[in-house]
Formats: sequence, structure tokens, C-alpha cells
Amino acid sequence: MSDIKVLPVLPIRGGIIFPHSIVSITVSSEKGKILVEDAVKQGISELFSVGYKSSEKDEELFEVGTIIKIENYSKDEKENAIKLVVVGLKRGKIVKFVQKEPYFKAEIEPIDDIEITDKEMEILVKSVKDAFINLMNKMPVRSEKQIKEILNVKSPSILSDVLASFLVEGLEEKQKLLETFDVKERLKKILEVIQNQLEMLRVNETIQEKVKEEIEKTQREYFLREQLKVIQKELGISEEQKEIDEIEEKIKFLPDYVQEVAKRELNKLRKLQTISPEYHVVRTYLDWILNLPWNEETQDNLNISHARKVLDEDHYNLEKVKSRILEYLAVKKIKPNAKGAILCFVGPPGVGKTSLGQSIARALNRKFIRISLGGIRDEAEIRGHRRTYVGALPGRIISALRKVKVKNPVIVLDEVDKIGVDFRGDPASALLEVLDPEQNKEFVDHYLEIPFDLSKVLFITTANTTITIPPALLDRMEVIEIPGYTLEEKIKIAEFYLIPRELENHGLSNYKIKFEDKAIEEIINKWTREAGVRQLDRKISEILRKIAVQVAERNLKNKKFIIKKTNVSKFLGPPLFYSEVAERQNEVGVAIGLAWTPFGGDIIFIEALKMPGKGQLKLTGHLGNVMKESAQAAYSLLRANFKRWKIKDNDLDNYDVHIHVPAGAIPKDGPSAGVAILMALVSLFSNRPIKKFLAMTGEITLRGKILPVGGIKEKVLAARRAGIKEIILPKWNKKDLEDVPKDVLKDLVFYFVDNVQEAYRISFGS
Repeated sequence: MSDIKVLPVLPIRGGIIFPHSIVSITVSSEKGKILVEDAVKQGISELFSVGYKSSEKDEELFEVGTIIKIENYSKDEKENAIKLVVVGLKRGKIVKFVQKEPYFKAEIEPIDDIEITDKEMEILVKSVKDAFINLMNKMPVRSEKQIKEILNVKSPSILSDVLASFLVEGLEEKQKLLETFDVKERLKKILEVIQNQLEMLRVNETIQEKVKEEIEKTQREYFLREQLKVIQKELGISEEQKEIDEIEEKIKFLPDYVQEVAKRELNKLRKLQTISPEYHVVRTYLDWILNLPWNEETQDNLNISHARKVLDEDHYNLEKVKSRILEYLAVKKIKPNAKGAILCFVGPPGVGKTSLGQSIARALNRKFIRISLGGIRDEAEIRGHRRTYVGALPGRIISALRKVKVKNPVIVLDEVDKIGVDFRGDPASALLEVLDPEQNKEFVDHYLEIPFDLSKVLFITTANTTITIPPALLDRMEVIEIPGYTLEEKIKIAEFYLIPRELENHGLSNYKIKFEDKAIEEIINKWTREAGVRQLDRKISEILRKIAVQVAERNLKNKKFIIKKTNVSKFLGPPLFYSEVAERQNEVGVAIGLAWTPFGGDIIFIEALKMPGKGQLKLTGHLGNVMKESAQAAYSLLRANFKRWKIKDNDLDNYDVHIHVPAGAIPKDGPSAGVAILMALVSLFSNRPIKKFLAMTGEITLRGKILPVGGIKEKVLAARRAGIKEIILPKWNKKDLEDVPKDVLKDLVFYFVDNVQEAYRISFGS
């Protein structure tokens, strides 16, 4: 403790002074200027220099610094600062501060270097000097005199401090060296610094060399190209000739029958001038031939378990469809050359027909492309235009294959039921060849006029109904019906598929958002009326958008959002739909029928009204001819059986009857409403309401028989969706209930009838 000195402390920002170094510093702070002036007046030549821990703020000082001696002192009036030349004497450490105003003074404990002179030290000193010489030789600008002075230093301690002051950059690195009291350790760190700088120089030289080489290469290529242009000009060789040579090389990789056509066109191209319009026609044709996947195909993944997993991941239920895909894979696995069926998915919008195609492609490890056929009227859209036409191009099938670049993709032909026909031809007829496994091995596009093998393409078509598909085309496809989803299925689809996807799409995956099952059920019943889930998806998206606004506005990162049955309307507004069935019970002359539409099943209300007249029948509600005839048959049956059904004879003769089916803007047709129309008439003239929550469907004959009808599954799902409890079905439709989910069947009571008398007893409980 006897060596401890009390010295003025001069803090230095952003710099460190090492012992044995001579440094010029500028003192501009008020405390610093007072300190220096007092030291000069009092004849104090030694100060303690120490750095700030931060180069930007007047925060804490380092404990270890350097005792320095003032060699020269001058004032700079212009900059209002004091300039000093100081010499670093020895390391020191602050024991404690004894004064803080007007400047710092502290007790300083001088620190001696730990220096052991041995063989290792000699080797270390030599290594440091050799590395330093190597570094200086690589420096473009250097002071030979300064280098010589450094190399002449004998003391390892002084050498390490001088090199630290000369080479090291960065406040922290310098302070670490200052706090390293062991000379050997200090020299090792200096050697590491020199080696790092040498490595940086080496990397920099490599980069510079590469840049130089690239520049030289670019210049060389430029000169060679210019020379080549001149040579080609002299020899009559052009860029076009080079392009023709490249085409000729590519033709070698085409199948033989394609090569023959391509070579013929190439010979024609050689004879044409580039300014000729024909040149560009031939060039475009060759470009199409060269870019089609004549031989390229992906390797099928025929792992049944993998396919089942992929299909289950992407779609809920749809077991019939999934089973058919797995059957296809199984046959393909056993017999790779087996011809594949053309699948046609038929169902209402939003049930996942198109996305099923994507899942199949993913399961098979094939590429996927979708072609929309809705509204096309030109046969050339499928087969392409002949090359005689200006701007002719191949059809959509060949264009799709060029896009996916393989000959065995999954191609979904969307909306095949909405193909139009006009004077330009029938696109549906053009599809006959495309979708026939016996013919599509040699499909000829009008533009190419070369057979292309489509047999390895897996074609999947989608439609809302088969009614508008031409019979010849329908015969080439295996129809798989995808009816609407039940309420339970929709809830599961929303829970496992729609909600997670929309949370991801809206950036809300990491937020606490939960949809209760009752809330999803409320959305389905009161804000959507559909067989699929497209509207449900939109409503979920609408709720999440409103939550996103709240999160963004109020920064509600940790708030938990729970969508319940009671708060759905806060997000979606008033309900869009209500149960009309519940409000139309106990009405005389009203019966509930079941209808099939391309968009799924639906319920319809048959209203009958009598008014004084002469027994005439009036029909309204945009009814088709078949439905009008059903109504006339029902009226005839009523007149023939009035006694059996307790109707007065004179009522039929003295009253006109008006039958109306609401939703008059929507066209309605078909014979399946016959039994409902008849029961509505019986209810009207017997003045008895039909049994509550009862719906019915079936065609009637003049003999009172009830004939089977179609679309049973869709109709049953619609009835359950609307709140119906009991359904009258034709006896021959009992087998169709096998396709109806069991959870739907258990909620409904079915009556299978053979004649109108049985329907009458069920409808009126007699």
C-alpha cells in the first residue's frame, strides 16, 4: 500500500494509452481543462489516464488505466481545447476516488508486469516480430523508420505495449490487453491479432484477384465476340445459324416419330429468311415441339399407407372417394401398365372436388394442374388451332403439359358440366378422345399434328350435375358423387381444417383464439345455407378479420378470444337465415317437399289455396312442364278419391284451386313433388293441417302408386339441416339410405310408402 499515489484522473473517451507509448491527445471537456491547468500550475507532471466503458456516454470508468507523464502542453484557442503530448509510464489501478469536483482524483496502485525470461519467451518474441514483419510487407503504405524502431525493442514488455498501441483497434480489445499483466499472455494475444490481420489481408487479396480475373475474362469475351462477329460476317455465318445448330442438337433427344417432323420443319427453317413471317411461325412450332415432355415423367409413389395419410390430412370423411383412389393405386402397384379410369367428381359447390385432385397428386407424388372448362365454346380450346391460322397455338391440354414439364401429371378438368356449344364446334365432343383410355394414347392436337401419349395422365373431372354432360362423354367417366356434408361433418371440417388454415392466413396462429362447437353450429345454421363449406370458410375468415383489427389496434397480444354461440352475432351481424319450417306448422294447405338441385338438396313449400269458382287449377312458382303435370295428376287423384279422404263433392266443383311454390324466381321441375302436392290439396279441402315437421318426396301415378325418385341422400341431408323430424319416401328408395351417414339417420324417422293412401295415413295420423 506504500506505493499508492494520489493522482488526478484524466478520463479519455474512445481511446486507451499504453505504457511506453507517446500519444497526442486533445482535452476539450471543462473538467479535463481545469485538471490539466491545475496540474501545470502546481507542477504535477503525472496523471492517471483511464477510458470510459462506453464511447458515447459519461458512464463508468474502467478500473485499470495508465500512469502518464505530460511532455508538452499547449492551448488551442480556436478549438477552445488543450493539446497534450504524453508518455505512458506504467499500468495502474484505481483503489478509490478521493475527489470528484472540480475533477476526479483517486488513489492509484501502480501495477508491475509479470515477466519471466525463458526459452518460451524468446520464441514468442521472435514469432511476434516475424509475424509483424510479414504483416508490414503486405501493407501498401508503411513507415520503414517506425518498423525498424519497433523491431529494435529488446524488452518483451515494451514490445507488447508498443505493438498493442500500433496494431490493435477497438476499445474493448485494447482494454483487455491493458488488463493483461502477464507479458507472455499479452504477446500471445498480440500474435493472434497479427495473424487475424494477415488472414484478412489474404482473403482480401483473393477477392481482389477474383474480381480482376472476372474483369479480364469479361473484357476478353467482349473482344472475342467482336472478332467472332467479324469472322461470321466474312464467312456468312449468323446468330440465326447458331440457333439452328442448337435446335438440331436438341432434336436428337426426341422420339423417332417426332424427330422426323422436327427435322423436316428445321430444313424448312434453314431455307427461310429471318424477315419472312413464315420463319417465326416455323420457329414457334419447333419451340413447342422441343419444350413438350415427350419422355419426362415423375416416379409414382404407390405406397397405400402414405396415400391414405395424405388424403386424410387434406379431407374429412369422403370415404367412398378415398377408397376409389386407393383401389386405383393398388391396381397400379400390381400392374404398372394398367389403364387408369377417368374419375368424375360430382357434387355441390364447396365440398372439395378440386382440392381432392390436389390431394391425389400429392399422394401420388405427381405434378398437378387445373384446367377450367366452364363457359368454353370453341373446340380449338381442347384440340388447338391449325397452323394455317394467324396466332395459332395448341389447345389447353398440350399447353398444360408444357407448363408442368412431365407427361404423367394429375389434370383436373374443372366444371365439365358447364361446357357450351356454338358454331365453332362442340368442346365436349373433342374431350371424347382425351378422356378415352383406348384412344388418348395417340391424341393429336391440331397445332402439333403429332400424336402425343396422354395415357399416363390421370384425368379428373368435376361437375355440379351430370344432367348437362353429354351421354357419350359421361359414359367415358366413372362418376363418384360427393354429396353435401352433415352438420357434424361441417363442425369437424371447421375444427380440423378451416379454422387452422384461416388462422395461418390471417397471421393469428400464435394468438389464443378458440371456436366453440356450439358457435360453429350457430354459424352453420344461421349464416350459411349450403351443402359444402365454402360460405362457412368465409364466415370464419370474417370473424378472424374482425379479431385481427382488435389485435392490431389495441396490441392485444395476450388476450384470449373465445367465439361462443352467444357472441357470434357481434362478429357477423344479424342472422341471414331462419328456420321457416318451425314457423309454417299447423297451416292448412301447406306441405313440405324435398328437392334436388345442382347445389345440394333443399326443402320446398307447396301452398294450395281455394277460392270460389268452377273447379279450375292454377299453377305458379316458375314450374317446369314435368312439375305442372305432377300437379295436374295430384288434382285428378284428389277428385277421384274425395270420399276416401273426407272431402265434400261440391267443394271440388264450386272452388278453383291455386297451387304455388314460393321462391318464384327460381325454376323448379321434376316429378318428385307429386306426393307433396297431393297432400297439400288434401289438407286444403279437408281443412286439416299435415303432421308437424314432416317432409315428403315421390312421384305419383294416376293409380295412386308412389314411384322412386333420385337425389335421396341430398334431400335427406337438406331435411335434417332444415329441422325436419320425419320423412316419407317411396318404398323403392329404401336402399338409397345406405349412403346417408348414420348420425343423420338416427335423428330422423322414415316412412317407406308404396301408395298415396299410406302417405295420407302418415300425413294426417289416420
